[in-house]
Amino acid sequence: MSETALDAGNERFGHDAAARELPAASPRRNARLRALAWRLAPWVLPAVLLALWATGCERGWIAPQILPPPERVFDTFVELARSGDLASNTLISLQRVLVGFAAGTLLGFALGAALGLSRTFEAYVLPSFNALVQIPVLGWLPFLLLLVGVGEPLKYILIAHAALVPVTLSTLQGFRQTPASLDEVARVFAYKRWQRIVYLVVPAAVPTLATGVRLAFTKAWLALVVVELVASSEGLGYLIVYGRQLFQLDLVMASVVVVGAIGYAMNRSLDALEARLRRGQPSAFRE
Repeated sequence: MSETALDAGNERFGHDAAARELPAASPRRNARLRALAWRLAPWVLPAVLLALWATGCERGWIAPQILPPPERVFDTFVELARSGDLASNTLISLQRVLVGFAAGTLLGFALGAALGLSRTFEAYVLPSFNALVQIPVLGWLPFLLLLVGVGEPLKYILIAHAALVPVTLSTLQGFRQTPASLDEVARVFAYKRWQRIVYLVVPAAVPTLATGVRLAFTKAWLALVVVELVASSEGLGYLIVYGRQLFQLDLVMASVVVVGAIGYAMNRSLDALEARLRRGQPSAFRE
């Protein structure tokens, strides 16, 4: 065979190989692009709102006394960070929410477990509990002000109340949703009551409990900001009130952004923990 024929054959073979490789590479590239677009999708709306905010301030659509420009808010944020006011007030708010959230979560677990394990206790307590939880957090504020004053106990109690409700209800639901197949296993192996609770009820309720805890933290964080707006001289909520009183809306906006960022980060962390618990749950408990 001549060299010309060999070269032509090699060239044709190379084109055929490239043609075979392109369909394999294209789906991978499309998958990467879809994954990237999926990750960027949550940031589209904030970017659009930020662009509208900056454009409106630049063109004078909104008075700077009402809505300060983004760069002014950023400068205020940097100033708060450098002075230490942002760190000190953030730590105070985090301490309040963690103490109240922990207390409310533990009480919610105990109350929800008692309701889920005892029909008699549920019949006596659940109707009154459902009636009391309809009262918003601020509805308890005047009564608690008379009992405990405006100190830290007031804030802890209201935050704990906000966390207590979702944890209690999710615990009650979780303890009542044990798969029937697992109850049959418990009867076959003659499990005692505590063994059934420890080895069957609690593992089956873990995803529901995780959802309740995540919702409880959201409620506790919102309650913290509300309480600090009304009765506090420290914390992120106080910074918002202080900025409003001085008509420094850049301080208000900077504090609001910090509140939203911390709440979002904590919620994402709890969401990831919940997903991990669901993946780690044995398949028998997901039936």
